[in-house]
Amino acid sequence: MGLFDSFLHNETPKWPGFSLESMAQLEELIEFSYSIPQLVFKHSTRCSISRYVLNDFISGYSFSAQDFGAWYLDLLNFRSISNTVADRLEVTHQSPQLLVIKNGKAVAHGSHEQINSLALSIFLN
Repeated sequence: MGLFDSFLHNETPKWPGFSLESMAQLEELIEFSYSIPQLVFKHSTRCSISRYVLNDFISGYSFSAQDFGAWYLDLLNFRSISNTVADRLEVTHQSPQLLVIKNGKAVAHGSHEQINSLALSIFLN
């Protein structure tokens, strides 16, 4: 194991929350957003840019479960959920994309380089 291992084993760091895999979970996170702001990170597992942005987001994420509910959405496996998120929260689908949901509404969102420039602390209760 040496220098090239970091290139060959490019693993995504552990997501600091939950995987969004059902419509019931989407309903729960919207309901939870009335108490604690919720984040949804929409990620395309086939896109290297999306993977890079996801890794960068996770490595810089410093909030606790009491600050935000954090949800990861695999766009390829759960496309219908992604479409529902876009329709229900009135946010045009992009990938990668981070949505901030508070009181049942998307109060902020960003895609690509905008994700890490979102000032998440302003959405804390």
